[in-house]
Amino acid sequence: MPEIAQAHTPMMRQYLETKARYPDAILFFRLGDFYEMFFEDALTASEALQITLTARSKGDDKVPMCGVPYHAARGYVARLLEKGFKVAICDQVEEPGKSQLVKREVTRVVTPGMVLDDQVLDPREASWLGAVALEGGRAGLALLDASTGQLQCGEVDGDERLVDELRRAGVRELVFSDAADGARTEAIARAVGAPAARRGAAEFERAEERLRRHLGVPSLDGFGVSGLPLGLSAAAAALAYLADTQRAAPRHVDRISRLSTDDVLLLDEATRTNLELERTLSGGRKKGTLLALLDRTVTAPGGRRLAEWLRYPLTDLARIGARLDAVEELSGASVAREELAGALRPVADLERLLSRLVLGQGNARDLRALAGALLALPALADVLEARGAALLREAGGRLRGLEALAAHLDAAVAEEPPATLREGGIIRRGHSAELDEIVAIAEDGKGWIAGLEAKERERTGIGSLKVRFNKVFGYYLEVTKPNLHLVPKDWERRQTTVGGERFVTPELKGFEEKVLTAEERRAALEERLFEALRQAVAAEAPRVRTAADAVATADALLSLARVAAERGYVRPEVDASEALEIVDGRHPVVEAVLPDGPAAYVPNDVLVASRGAPECAEHGALLVITGPNMAGKSTVMRQAALVVLLAQIGAFVPARRARIGLVDRIFTRVGASDDLARGRSTFMVEMTETAAILHNATRRSLVVLDEIGRGTSTFDGVSIAWAVAEHLHDETGCRTLFATHYHELQDLARERPAVRNLTVAVREVGDRVVFLRKLVQGGASRSYGIEVAKLAGLPAEVLARAREILKNLEAMEVDEGGHPALARGRRRRAGPPVAQLGLFGGGAPADPAADEVAKAIRALDLDALRPLDALNLLAGWKKSLE
Repeated sequence: MPEIAQAHTPMMRQYLETKARYPDAILFFRLGDFYEMFFEDALTASEALQITLTARSKGDDKVPMCGVPYHAARGYVARLLEKGFKVAICDQVEEPGKSQLVKREVTRVVTPGMVLDDQVLDPREASWLGAVALEGGRAGLALLDASTGQLQCGEVDGDERLVDELRRAGVRELVFSDAADGARTEAIARAVGAPAARRGAAEFERAEERLRRHLGVPSLDGFGVSGLPLGLSAAAAALAYLADTQRAAPRHVDRISRLSTDDVLLLDEATRTNLELERTLSGGRKKGTLLALLDRTVTAPGGRRLAEWLRYPLTDLARIGARLDAVEELSGASVAREELAGALRPVADLERLLSRLVLGQGNARDLRALAGALLALPALADVLEARGAALLREAGGRLRGLEALAAHLDAAVAEEPPATLREGGIIRRGHSAELDEIVAIAEDGKGWIAGLEAKERERTGIGSLKVRFNKVFGYYLEVTKPNLHLVPKDWERRQTTVGGERFVTPELKGFEEKVLTAEERRAALEERLFEALRQAVAAEAPRVRTAADAVATADALLSLARVAAERGYVRPEVDASEALEIVDGRHPVVEAVLPDGPAAYVPNDVLVASRGAPECAEHGALLVITGPNMAGKSTVMRQAALVVLLAQIGAFVPARRARIGLVDRIFTRVGASDDLARGRSTFMVEMTETAAILHNATRRSLVVLDEIGRGTSTFDGVSIAWAVAEHLHDETGCRTLFATHYHELQDLARERPAVRNLTVAVREVGDRVVFLRKLVQGGASRSYGIEVAKLAGLPAEVLARAREILKNLEAMEVDEGGHPALARGRRRRAGPPVAQLGLFGGGAPADPAADEVAKAIRALDLDALRPLDALNLLAGWKKSLE
């Protein structure tokens, strides 16, 4: 890029000076009806947007250039944001023609975490910016949604936990201090998967003082964020970033709250992914997720609130109970549900309307939408306050107090205002006497023009005479060439055109001065009135945000009640025990998508309790679940985790009965995939996730493990699986569901008192296997993998060879005491050990009869053996050994 002084035009110097202030952003530079980009920005944008790259000037002065239409810029900005770019919007801030060079300024900087445009934002997804302050091994983080004004802060230990919290929130952009360790911040940003901005260290300093000044309070204690110095530093930096990029005071950020990091049910990234809470494992789609099933909300804020509840399930029994009370009341009253839904429908997205207006990016249509939403609040409040549940009544009470603002906006803003101020007509008649007078002059002018045109046609006999207007000549009379001989002498010629000539009269010039002045006065006055209305809204921002919060809560509760009523869910019993008792539980998503409907789903019981809990003696703490491939082991385990999750967000659950002892964390290790980006194999990913479970699970946790150890050799895999199960039983003692194809693990029940064996039942019908999908007591002896391979279409010769090899491999090994050999070294023996046979003789003499029996057993075809044949063989062997 050339030096600014060398730029050969004033406009290009203006561009380069502006670009120098925003070197890390693509500069959209307004030129007439286009946003233009030059130099490196043009090269980058043309490739990212797949638009034509041209050039300004020729030869040595050639400058790469591309552009997008002004009216379509939002779509192009959105595409650049998706690719991780920032965009600085440089607009014309004065009318062309008033000076030699039009004044231009950057009006806002749009970044992945600083988006306010409703055409770019997903209405049902929050748009979080994550600011991070690092100090030693501890980290402060702040989450700021510029589109709603929500600001939260907290602190965590360790970068791993920090990454987990940032990913849980789904941050779109990170902010670090430029004084922070570069390698560390890059590693965090890479792990989170979000672009990062580095800001001056000063933005992280004197945080509490700056936040108090912004919020207008003497102390932050009332917000519950005291004792979080690093969290407050991050919050102050996030607020500074918002003010800087949007070029406006963020008055809609009128409160700060403590980020729930320790008083919620924790879900790590692997668990959120495996349970398909917001995105499916296949394709990353919303359809087919738990959130998609639960989201029956009427409003966009309600949808965002429901997603927030799903990310941050509760561990407070009182709060869980309050939500369950509200859901129970609404789920049992269909008329009340429809009445509440009807009251919610007219309420637009208060949070995002408020944010755009406060930050100076809203228009008259936003004011009209806000007026309509505020007018609907009293009726909604009446509906909520008539309910019995405390949460619903409280939400209704928070909707009061905005009646005056609603009436003011309704009386001031036109019913269907234009999109821009320049078009005029945004203010209702009767709101401003001065504006009404000016509008009358402008509108009467149209009638006056029609009258003048008719009068001059009659006076001159020129039937085709027209009164026209353009910005260069103003109003004029247009006469075609064949009629020029009829033009009166008192007309003054202004311009000759191809088809005729243009004239003015003293009367027309006087009218023009009057009307044009009226239009300018009208535009200026409407702009002042609009700004006054915007300031009135900003002054009530705290109340509007409070009402928006109440609307979101009521809508989310209604959504949970709708799902509960329509799908036959029940209220769970959530208590402080360490038991998990699910009777006839169902997977909420799977039953909803069955071709034959939910009635085709086979429900299952899951009964388990932490080791040491009173219920553990009956239920066990570690359930080893075996069964064939495709029988439904993973579905049963996932549905147990989802039932717990639903109960702790305050929702009803898909079961006949459910008792949930509070869970502090849910861990899942399900499925197998590699992580090539970080150089980790499938088995390495599996072991890393398993290690996180063993290090972080507590006695109150729920652990779901599916086929641990399958990513390596059989002996290594079964050894690791056995050791992991022992650790969870002996050391952690948490509620564990452990699915495996290593049938050797069933022998854990003989070695550990709180291990129980369960299997998913199947039935063999001829040469077919029928999956019954029912979890029953006991263990499986076969995985029926070959039968599943047959269903998948493997060639017959491959299947035959597989059966042959399987017969050679299937065997059960026990030690000299009759115990599973896998348990050696960890089992506590009741008596002295049996003497080991010597390596070089000294053992028991050979028994020829026993050798013959052993050979016969090895040669048996177990798959073809009938029960009667087996009894006959056993009788013969017994007789030969006697």
